[in-house]
Amino acid sequence: MSVSRRLFLHRLGAVGGLGAAYGAMTALGLNAAAAAAAPTLSPDLGQGRRVVILGAGIAGLVSAYELERAGFSVTILEARERIGGRNWTLRGGDKVEMVGEADQTVSFEKDVYMNAGPARIPSHHEGLLTYCRKLGVPLEVEINVSRSALLWGDSAHGGKPIQLRQGINDTRGHVSELLAKAINKGALDGELTLADKEKLLPFLRAYGDLSEDMSFQGTERSGFAQAPGAADQFSQRRPPVPLRDLLANPQLRATLFEDNINMQATMFQPVGGMDQIVAGFERAITSPILRKALVTHIGRTGQGVQVVYRQAGGAEQTLAADFAIITIPLSILAAIPSDFSPAVRTAVASVPNAYSNKIGFEAPRFWEASQIFGGISWVGGDTSLIWYPSNGLHTERGMLLACYGSGPGAKAFADLPMETQIATARAAVGRVHPGHEGDLAKPVVVNWSKIPHNLGPWPDWEGHGGQEGHMDMPAYRLLNQPDGPFHFTGAHLSQMPGWQEGAVLSAHRTIKALAAQTKSAALAS
Repeated sequence: MSVSRRLFLHRLGAVGGLGAAYGAMTALGLNAAAAAAAPTLSPDLGQGRRVVILGAGIAGLVSAYELERAGFSVTILEARERIGGRNWTLRGGDKVEMVGEADQTVSFEKDVYMNAGPARIPSHHEGLLTYCRKLGVPLEVEINVSRSALLWGDSAHGGKPIQLRQGINDTRGHVSELLAKAINKGALDGELTLADKEKLLPFLRAYGDLSEDMSFQGTERSGFAQAPGAADQFSQRRPPVPLRDLLANPQLRATLFEDNINMQATMFQPVGGMDQIVAGFERAITSPILRKALVTHIGRTGQGVQVVYRQAGGAEQTLAADFAIITIPLSILAAIPSDFSPAVRTAVASVPNAYSNKIGFEAPRFWEASQIFGGISWVGGDTSLIWYPSNGLHTERGMLLACYGSGPGAKAFADLPMETQIATARAAVGRVHPGHEGDLAKPVVVNWSKIPHNLGPWPDWEGHGGQEGHMDMPAYRLLNQPDGPFHFTGAHLSQMPGWQEGAVLSAHRTIKALAAQTKSAALAS
């Protein structure tokens, strides 16, 4: 039975994850770099045409940037005082408002900041990186993985963490030994020819750093019991962690983190915080951005749209346009009266939000004394990880992210009192860095399910609440099409709902659709 490319990719993604599917798509020519390019529009395409953009997140800013350069008259309505949407960097003096919680005032020192939303840019997210180049946003390397970072052992090793380098290389050594034994016992004779075995065994010896008898006795790749030094200070490798203990470690899967296509080096971050991208767009966009403008109705008028909004608690105002680009999160949009078609209204209301939490502290850089510069230690539980800063290396203080948890468990954690959330994150750091939990100061909690005008980090498409996926459900397909003059866009309507690249590519799709409508109307007139 033949298998279609679509079914093949779906099955490959289910088994191997996004990375496997992404690689296969590239090999099949389905992932061309041109997909990241902005649509080429005539500079007079939009002459006499008005567009209102609801939401000044990355998708809204990209749409405004491109459309005003194509001659459209653009107005952006943003419910918040700041722009950027989930692109949000917290610095000293900023306020964090969450529904049902007391306001937090950030008290970080100068040059210490926390990216409350996106915090890294993969090197293949060419759409977003292109705008960084166009807008003059300087970038630096984001150290996504440090092999000196730690895996929390839980019950294994008496509750002691091991370095990531040891988890990775000891696992590789043990698996290489097992495979070599299977080959030498003839267990794979049905799969391998003699020539195959003669090539594979030397590779396994090098891959796993096996001894001459093809056993794994440990490797210096996993670190030293004694580092090489002057004169006769010879190196001594660490004794290997037994395979049984590695398999019992609940964080072992984290050794595969950097194999994910979206986590592979080289990773980037803007110098000074992720919101420098937003600042770049703000410098480049000449169209008006009306802040603290709450949309109260989205209607049709003839062939166009009419948006009613209230700015900063004032009287309601009406804005008419030929098109509306709507980037408002679906769960928020569902509560706004609209003239969408019945099927679209149903689709908008059908998609709940997922959950995600971040907790950051300011602290002296005690982790650098353990040779941890950037990267992530994996602790599991409600807080999931400890993420070390890539900026300001060797300075006195930095922002330590002691919780980044998403998924079903993140809801229960967000329901806990903030004091309990902070104490849990502090305790997780203390387990991995004993004695340093007291160094953590100035905590900031961001429960995205409580952030006004978001109420969640990304949608939960029929249980597909992760940051990547293969969304193809009816509501998703419908909302990726125009509803007359209404265009829906945003990262939540891409295959990368947790990434800014998704917002960029979704905006490009919308711009193309709006341009096609404009050309069609011009031909009809």
